[in-house]
Amino acid sequence: MKLLHTSDWHLGKVLKGQSRMDEQIAVLRQIVDVAERERPDLVIVAGDIYDTAAPSAETEKVAVRALSALRRHAAAVVVVAGNHDHGPRLDALRTWAEGAGITLRGVIGKPEDHLITGTTPSGEAWRLAALPFVSQRYAVRASEMFELSAAEASATYADHVARLLATLTADFADGSETVNLITAHLTVVGAKTGGGERDAHTIEAYSVPSTIFPSSTHYVALGHLHRRQQVPGPCPVHYCGSPLAVDFGEEENRPSVSLVEVSARTAPRVVPVPLTAAVPLRTVRGTLAELRALTVDPAAWLRVYVREAPRAGLKEEVQELLPRALEVRIDPDTVAATTPTAARTPSTTARSPRELFAEYLVARGVDDPAVAALFNELYEECVTPGAMGVSA
Repeated sequence: MKLLHTSDWHLGKVLKGQSRMDEQIAVLRQIVDVAERERPDLVIVAGDIYDTAAPSAETEKVAVRALSALRRHAAAVVVVAGNHDHGPRLDALRTWAEGAGITLRGVIGKPEDHLITGTTPSGEAWRLAALPFVSQRYAVRASEMFELSAAEASATYADHVARLLATLTADFADGSETVNLITAHLTVVGAKTGGGERDAHTIEAYSVPSTIFPSSTHYVALGHLHRRQQVPGPCPVHYCGSPLAVDFGEEENRPSVSLVEVSARTAPRVVPVPLTAAVPLRTVRGTLAELRALTVDPAAWLRVYVREAPRAGLKEEVQELLPRALEVRIDPDTVAATTPTAARTPSTTARSPRELFAEYLVARGVDDPAVAALFNELYEECVTPGAMGVSA
């Protein structure tokens, strides 16, 4: 059978105040084009449809249209919620989804609700254990819902996820004539993050070993980490990566979806399909003179590290040179090089507010009298009786 594996769309994601909805729609259009060309038996969307648990109506409309378009070109579509999604909100769409031939799983329910079965147009049987993201807080509740041992209330997150999967895959067996599949939204030990994930849900406490996936599984389609990769394990374990770099930490990633051919008797053949519709993200460094002479992709969104001493108006000067600069920062190496050693550890001795602010400016490598003068002016307004409408 043929699978199309995608995840981590993060629809509605804004980059430094810049909407990227047009880019996201263009990327989804590319994914739909892949489905139209390849006609997969199953499309798996492994979580993080949205970037926020409360997407706008327009963002939800984009998601619904994309899923509907994928279903027109695929025999089946299965979607699980990620940590950015609101599981109950996704489940509220299940009536619509089932009518459209799309399977949504937002929150953990009874085991039988998460084992999805089907048959390809050519007659090949498949079954998919579909596990949406489950937080550490609700892992115990999920275990109880699956009627597992009540004695494991103090078990680790990995233990609970392992028990959930063990229940869902109890009928998976080596030598089966059915293609055994798993999809989940989680972090596997040893996998590399893409750079833009939410740190709270990629830490060690949320990591699971790849050994939780049974060897009888023919393909594991994961979401959550934005870098495309295979993780060593007892069966083929793959992240397809995000279809576009969601922030500057991911600028080196190569956005793609995975096209997978797998059967009950053969190892999966996994082919990444590059996605190029999104605007590239680039980081550049230099002094103003160096930035002025720089040749950059005119379409790219830029993060700029300026090798100049901090001063008022510097950001505006950089953005005048590079209008596509969404983020402007002082190069940390410049600050370290221009900060006197004695000033790097602020004194705890009592100082007036003016002295403290002057000390702060020195510690930050800022040599701009206008900034100090502005602070003094604001401070004077605050402490002078009657100033700013405050009476003595």
